[in-house]
Amino acid sequence: MDSAKPTLLVVDGHSLAYRAFYALPVDNFSTKDGQHTNGIYGFLAMLINLLKAEHPTHLAIAFDTSRQSFRTREYTEYKANRSETPSEFKGQIPLLQDCLAAMGITVIQKEDIEADDILATLATQGSSQGFRVLVCSGDRDTIQLVDDDVTLLYPNVQGVSQLKRYDRDAVIERYGVPPEQYPDIAALVGETSDNLPGVPKVGEKTAVKWLTQFGSLDALLEGAGTIKGVVGGNLQENVEVVRRNRRLNRLLRDVELPYGPADLEVQPMDAQAVRDIFSRLEFKTLIPRVAELAGIEQQMAAVNSAAAELAPVAAELAAADLAAWLGDASGEVGVTLTVERGLPARVGFATASTAAEATWTPDVQAALTAWLASDAPKVFADAKPQIKALQRSGLTLGGLALDVVLAGWLLRPSFPDKTLAHLVDRYLDEKLPESDPTQLVPETEGATPGQLSWYTLRVAAAVRAELPESVATVLTDIELPTLHTLAAMELAGVAVSHEKLSGFSAELGARADALAQDAYAAIGREVNLGSPKQLQEVLFEDLQLPKTRKTKTGYSTDAAVLADLQESNPHPFLDLLLQHREATKLRQIIESLDSAIGNDRAIGDDGRIHTTYVQTGSQTGRLSSTDPNLQNIPVRTDESRRIRSAFEVGEGYETLLTADYSQIEMRIMAHLSEDPGLVEAFNSGEDLHRFVGARVFGVAPEDVTPAMRTKVKAMSYGLVYGLSAFGLSKQLRIEQSEAKQLMMEYFARFGSVRDYLRSSVEQARIDGYTETIFGRRRPFPDLASPNRVLRENAERAALNAPIQGSAADIMKIALFRIHDQLAADGLRSRVLMQIHDELVVEVAPGEWDAAEAIVRERMGDAATLSVPLDVQIGRGADWNDAGH
Repeated sequence: MDSAKPTLLVVDGHSLAYRAFYALPVDNFSTKDGQHTNGIYGFLAMLINLLKAEHPTHLAIAFDTSRQSFRTREYTEYKANRSETPSEFKGQIPLLQDCLAAMGITVIQKEDIEADDILATLATQGSSQGFRVLVCSGDRDTIQLVDDDVTLLYPNVQGVSQLKRYDRDAVIERYGVPPEQYPDIAALVGETSDNLPGVPKVGEKTAVKWLTQFGSLDALLEGAGTIKGVVGGNLQENVEVVRRNRRLNRLLRDVELPYGPADLEVQPMDAQAVRDIFSRLEFKTLIPRVAELAGIEQQMAAVNSAAAELAPVAAELAAADLAAWLGDASGEVGVTLTVERGLPARVGFATASTAAEATWTPDVQAALTAWLASDAPKVFADAKPQIKALQRSGLTLGGLALDVVLAGWLLRPSFPDKTLAHLVDRYLDEKLPESDPTQLVPETEGATPGQLSWYTLRVAAAVRAELPESVATVLTDIELPTLHTLAAMELAGVAVSHEKLSGFSAELGARADALAQDAYAAIGREVNLGSPKQLQEVLFEDLQLPKTRKTKTGYSTDAAVLADLQESNPHPFLDLLLQHREATKLRQIIESLDSAIGNDRAIGDDGRIHTTYVQTGSQTGRLSSTDPNLQNIPVRTDESRRIRSAFEVGEGYETLLTADYSQIEMRIMAHLSEDPGLVEAFNSGEDLHRFVGARVFGVAPEDVTPAMRTKVKAMSYGLVYGLSAFGLSKQLRIEQSEAKQLMMEYFARFGSVRDYLRSSVEQARIDGYTETIFGRRRPFPDLASPNRVLRENAERAALNAPIQGSAADIMKIALFRIHDQLAADGLRSRVLMQIHDELVVEVAPGEWDAAEAIVRERMGDAATLSVPLDVQIGRGADWNDAGH
């Protein structure tokens, strides 16, 4: 085509937006108010690339108005096979059209007419008026539009990111007929997407052969009687079907439209409108791409500058002036400490309109001590490391009103914003001034501590506006008190024996080396036991073992898959490999623990591990830990006992106390489901699984065998995690039919459990989230997903979320209440760790009775349930000895 001609680009909006919807994961694209945007984002990203590559001078996007058109009146089954529009896609087309309007792009739609007919009309008019025409559509019917002046851009199967160019030669090469005859092929073969049946047993090759032989579809149908055999007979019986198909797939080229090609000249974009709609849809990365495409970078920068409030210049104040400034401040004050080597370096404060800051000196510390400890309301971003820096300096913090990072996580637990910069971007739609950490001398200065405090205060107002009342209560009554306690626990650390860990590590190293040699001997050569590629070669080629789950790089060699393979097809090499992996994994855990001993730079080598607890690290509210990760220490194995024995009581303390809840998740299940049987089991004080086993198997409690108890225990806990009959059979190594019968017997006697589990998921489907006993919410947008795998995964997670989340809430309440009462009672004993459902307390000499009483009482009254919270206590010189 002549590149000197003006270029008209016409796009099928519905077709490509729908493809984009299925190409991009729906759960990764949604706004903070729950609007799904994957179809819009994918379409716009494609369009931006297309405009950049093709430089059209004229442009229009066509949309369908509904599924009804003149074609459905002729043939009611036309497109009737198409499923109902996914709920996540609903609402995306109007928003996409808003985006296009902001970009100055003409949108055309017409009642009773399909988008393809609009494209056909514009393409025909454009070609006749001297335009180079590009048609972008995912509907094969538009192939008929291709000619010397019209090129089709057709998306590939991967979505809309790549477009195949079809000119006249490309169509002939692909289909064997010129573009104008493609609808003839479709009429003979049928169109599944349009629900148009074709001639039975006639495929594309046969259709092309016939059209080539007869010259045209009309001639073929006139001569249908001359074609012999079964397919000839089928053609003769379906001549009218073919004629109808051809009438329906013929695109209209003379639709009366409000615009002609000359009216569609590309218009300037409205920078303000683009920013407004793209920001509302949270398409931050697309804004600069659109601005660059349209050449409106300066206008967009001006818009952004106008939208962003200018941060006040923070006054640099002396200690006395800083104290006076704080004394005059009313309402909440934003606070930011910059921390270096674990200690305060600079401090900044802000109110709604002013900011102040200072370098941390002894005078500044003295001037701030009373105000920091007071109840004056203070707002932080990521408060814990700042509180720790203050505590290392001998100061305490009172009046913590809000941590915006914690609040943001409670709002979006699945995709938490980890920094103030992320929160400023999301809730203020601005960019936090930040210096480039990769530059020795940054070209731009970042926000100062006073300005950071000002941004923090503004984010706080925006986040509070979105916090539901119940979630705000979780923040103030659970998370903020827990934050203070975690800071104290991290500072205290836990004493760990380097000698014990290094000795065990050496043993594991020798064991791993010996296992490796035995594994090499089993196959007659050395391989890298950590290389999936080499293991695939050994397992599936040399040893000819059954292939496992297919992956992108071959077949899976992960531990769980190989454990199943060893059970079904035992082999000495597999057994040695699994043992080697376990020894290597344990050694890595031990080495990470060993290297962390005395590694707090602000404290020095005190022989203790100071882990960092991550409050925002899970969707359910459970704590995690890092540097090192204490949560990955194995549980209830000989190796775990060896590791735990290295965690010892520290100098100046007498013993360790361990405490955890007995069967807390099942107790929460009993409370939430109000099942009379489960409630009776816990209130009677009997062994839960023996009690349940007696009901399920119809025997006396004393006649419940260990095997019965094991089955019932697996059943009870499995239900909390959405375990299926298949999963239960696999876990218990029993037939699936037996597992199904076991579940039926269980629900026959504990029907309220079944009813609660069903109703909780259905309620979550209505609300869009689950809620714990205390009001913590976890959103589940995938409960309405058309993707079965995503939907079923969400259903299983929604079953467990209220139970696991309530357990996490109860543990946190117990944790900070124990910490607070130990301090209030003047005891030196202190909480050191919270690992899984277990607390570890370091008890000072002479304080055992008082500390044990506090732990029992505060854990026992952390929540009021219809069943008691039973607490188990242990005592010992190290964590293993203190086990119970």
